[in-house]
Amino acid sequence: MRIGAVAAHFGRDLDRALAKVRAIIDSARADGVELLVLPDATLGGYLTDLRDPRADLPPTLAQDDPRLAEVAAAAGDMVVCLGYTESAEVDGEQLRHNAALCVSGDGVLGRHRKVHQPLGESLVYAPGDRFEAFDTPLGRLGMLIDYDKTFPESARSLALDGARVVACLSAWPASVTDRASRLPQDRQSRLFDLYDSARAAENQVVWASSNQTGVLGGLRFLGQAKVVGPGGDVLARTWSKGGIAVADVDVEHEVARSRRVLHHLDELRPDSYVTTGREPS
Repeated sequence: MRIGAVAAHFGRDLDRALAKVRAIIDSARADGVELLVLPDATLGGYLTDLRDPRADLPPTLAQDDPRLAEVAAAAGDMVVCLGYTESAEVDGEQLRHNAALCVSGDGVLGRHRKVHQPLGESLVYAPGDRFEAFDTPLGRLGMLIDYDKTFPESARSLALDGARVVACLSAWPASVTDRASRLPQDRQSRLFDLYDSARAAENQVVWASSNQTGVLGGLRFLGQAKVVGPGGDVLARTWSKGGIAVADVDVEHEVARSRRVLHHLDELRPDSYVTTGREPS
């Protein structure tokens, strides 16, 4: 499978974002990419200020918004993951979710709503409540949205549900409290890369990590898209600027090879763990 993980900038203009998505899909198709992972908040952009998140909210799209169908049609025989702000009505209340969608020309293959929320997000987004893998023409896939990958249980849940590939879509900024003069020296830059390799190696899965680039409001995004093998080895990556990290991976072979001697999922001892969700002491 040829996997492409995208680093790119997306802002508030939905028409411009759709045009850019189509161009990226066309370029990736010409390069033989079969699975394309676009960033979180591809359509409409991310927040502009985590300390005052209500200042400039991204536009919302319902699950049946025709612009999402346009992306699916553009995907054709490719599998494409992208992020957007989803509007949903629950008990008469309008909620917004930081959401990810996986599509092909056949329609929607999978959905995910971001579960874990960093500083500020809980003021404007409702959290998701589950991690579920799903079947695609390329095999079983799972999706996470940026801060989700900070929590090992998130990726582990998808691996236990049969995901061989995890697509992690991000709008991951540099540190907002302790900024470094250069992005490679930023604390969040180091953590972003660390989590990508650790989650892949822990679960012995292929990991496709996308991210926003550039500046939106007061946030400066890291880029650093990459494809990581099941041993935690980075197979392809971008740096802080836009681009696509492309890698050819025999997913079933590489996952099986990584699990030949040490099979982390089979060797779990969950009966020895403290119950997840316990109040911190």
